[in-house]
Amino acid sequence: MKEITIGNNEKNQRVDKYMAKYLSKAPKSFIYKMFRKKNITLNNKKISGNEIINSGDIIKMFLSDETIDKFRENNENIIRNVKNSAKEKLDKNKIIYEDENVLLYNKPTGILSQKANKDDISINDMILNYLIDKKDVSVSNLNTFKPSICNRLDRNTSGMIIFGKSFEFIKEVSTALKYRYLHKKYICLVKGNINKDKHIKGYLIKDDKKNIVKILDSNQGNEASFIETYYRPLYSRDNITLLEVTLITGKTHQIRSHLASVNHPIVGDNKYGDVKFNKYFSDKYKIKNQMLHSYLLEIEGLGNDMEYLNGKKFIAMPEKKFLEVMDGENIKWEPGIQED
Repeated sequence: MKEITIGNNEKNQRVDKYMAKYLSKAPKSFIYKMFRKKNITLNNKKISGNEIINSGDIIKMFLSDETIDKFRENNENIIRNVKNSAKEKLDKNKIIYEDENVLLYNKPTGILSQKANKDDISINDMILNYLIDKKDVSVSNLNTFKPSICNRLDRNTSGMIIFGKSFEFIKEVSTALKYRYLHKKYICLVKGNINKDKHIKGYLIKDDKKNIVKILDSNQGNEASFIETYYRPLYSRDNITLLEVTLITGKTHQIRSHLASVNHPIVGDNKYGDVKFNKYFSDKYKIKNQMLHSYLLEIEGLGNDMEYLNGKKFIAMPEKKFLEVMDGENIKWEPGIQED
């Protein structure tokens, strides 16, 4: 008989989902059969599968060790895969906030949020490895719940990454993002003199093979997605403006492509930007990426045990190169004050 005590990181998920991860190699039909025969129980009671597990709950498996081992992922393989994926150590100085449920991180440019290919280096794996090293995440946790990032930034966009350390936090943030309760704001340097805030709308269609998007005026054959972006100028001079941008919708490359479509391409954006305009900045400041940074997170709309985070505001300061360009172009900007 094997007994499992549910921890804080794993609570508030369905017991059938939990067991499908714990016995990851077992057919679902086997798991439900064990429920029916009371070979797997929750707090000594028969399981239907839709029960929600809570911290301190006890799951008992009246199965042989051989059967359990046959249907479980090897613990050493799990750790090895995480260690091999991390490759680089996390810069702990870039951690903005951390508690038992969440880690906020200021992602530098040049690193993926999540890996696209097996050999990629990603912030997700680096944070996970950091948590394993400090024993915030155990091997047994990884069998049933794998902490992960809740938002993505492009490789060459810097700024705020939200990493969920508990199942409940990820669940609550997923809902909050869906209904726009979480407010994420970006700053970017763009071409043109902008003096008024504006909502812009359009339709976005993506070419997956080329990893590029186009902005359209209408939805052509229902293949394009509606997008909406809000921006307001923070400082403007000559032919350059520092914008604060809020995504009303959130699509791939939305900020970069949408601003370029209204003749305000982002400085340094080699995919959607102005070649001649970019050359001035690359020659003068040696920049290698777009001047786009996710700088502000305001948390609202979290429920259950995550309510303590509501009303908090967090700031991710731009990288040195971004500040260097602003200083060189005499652009003034003061971020808000972060909540404790």
